[in-house]
Amino acid sequence: MDWATDFLTDWPSDWASGWTLFVFLLHLSVMGRALTRDHRSPASRLAWVAVIMALPGLGIIAYFFFGDPSASWRMDRKLTTLRKALARHPQGDVPSPDIPSAYRPSFARAAAVNGFAPVGGNRAELTADSNESIDWLVADIEAAQDHAHLLFYIWLPDENGTRVARAMMAAARRGVSARVIVDGLGARRLLSHPLWREMQEAGVQTVVAFDISYPLIAALYQRLDIRNHRKIVVIDHGVTYLGSQNCADPEFRIKAKYAPWVDTMLRIEGPVAWQAQRLFIGDWMAHGGEDISALLERPAPDPRHEGEAAGFVGVMAGTGAVQTREGVSDMIQTLLASAQHEVMITTPYYVPSEALHQAICSAAKRGVRVQITLPARNDSWVVNLASKSYYASFLRAGVEINEFKPGLLHAKLITVDGEVAFVGSANLDRRSIDLNFENTMLLYDPALTREIRLQQEAFREDAYEIDAEDVAQWSRLRRLVMNAVGTMAPLL
Repeated sequence: MDWATDFLTDWPSDWASGWTLFVFLLHLSVMGRALTRDHRSPASRLAWVAVIMALPGLGIIAYFFFGDPSASWRMDRKLTTLRKALARHPQGDVPSPDIPSAYRPSFARAAAVNGFAPVGGNRAELTADSNESIDWLVADIEAAQDHAHLLFYIWLPDENGTRVARAMMAAARRGVSARVIVDGLGARRLLSHPLWREMQEAGVQTVVAFDISYPLIAALYQRLDIRNHRKIVVIDHGVTYLGSQNCADPEFRIKAKYAPWVDTMLRIEGPVAWQAQRLFIGDWMAHGGEDISALLERPAPDPRHEGEAAGFVGVMAGTGAVQTREGVSDMIQTLLASAQHEVMITTPYYVPSEALHQAICSAAKRGVRVQITLPARNDSWVVNLASKSYYASFLRAGVEINEFKPGLLHAKLITVDGEVAFVGSANLDRRSIDLNFENTMLLYDPALTREIRLQQEAFREDAYEIDAEDVAQWSRLRRLVMNAVGTMAPLL
């Protein structure tokens, strides 16, 4: 029985050696996967390798939950199929606009995201504040005759959220097709509230994007942190809303200490609403809604009977973790390259790709006046620290930095030379650039851009300008923490 004695004597060391080899090979394979992912930047790949090496075991778990830049293989395949199917529905005969040559590359890049063509003849109004946005939205829902489509990342069962829900219920009862999409994480308070069931019982059709009702199960087949961050409204195929606002009170009671949340919304009429409709339909069908693609056979509103010159040129862009990754960054970089005199940026979160940050600094270095306005206080302390790690390089390049004081500035706006604007749901952070599903619009119209710029200027007037002396007063410990967090920007 010598073999039994040898086994009992040697198996602990053999088992330990085998386990060590297994763990080593597991770490090696996960690092290999991180390095070979096509849709990650070199900085992101390197950061994940560093995390996996520095945190044995925990690094692998973190990569399993947050490292893969896709929602899930099943959702990737479904979205890819839907993109191809919906692309077969052409927008039809719409005005072909005249775009100044300086901005044509920007519009070409935006058009390439979803295959939408820039269209003219649109009209827009800028809401004064969050409550006015809700007032207008409720009025449009009450006037709807055929359908009302709403998609919000966050929908709270507060005063404004309840007003919109009641308007949708009333619309459904009078025969209007009322459809609602909410994100499974952002709208979790509504999903567990009786108001959600009331909406369904009243005839409102509902879909939950990236449902995480059972997070431990959901984590086995999808990334929990890839979210549908879009804000889409389409009423009767001809009215759409675009901007940063969620369906909630500006007091935003789930994070009341940062209130009020300051947002910007555009109410738009015209052919560009057809493009918003296609984005909504894609999300609706991707997350379990019935096939409503026949709505795209209806022609886009034709403004030519009112004169094509009466409206602005616009193109929608729906970006996300499938095929359209980096669309936000590319559009903004192309737009920055066209700037001759001024760039004004308003964003709540600033953790960009290295290429986008350099593009902003490069514009300032070649003599363009570049201003960026961010909130002085942020609901994410990690993003707040990471954002400030870019201040020194901003100031060296000549970028003007302003920190908004009265509340959390949540608007996402860029204007260039007082003629072109970039508006929508996307932040200038890696989540909006690489992961989350966003909807934005690039528009050309000096008059409308002037209105947007005036709002940006009002934000700037309520802000404190950060200069080199302010940054120089930061302690070494504060710099160390901010730069350490900033180094992890590819993972944020």
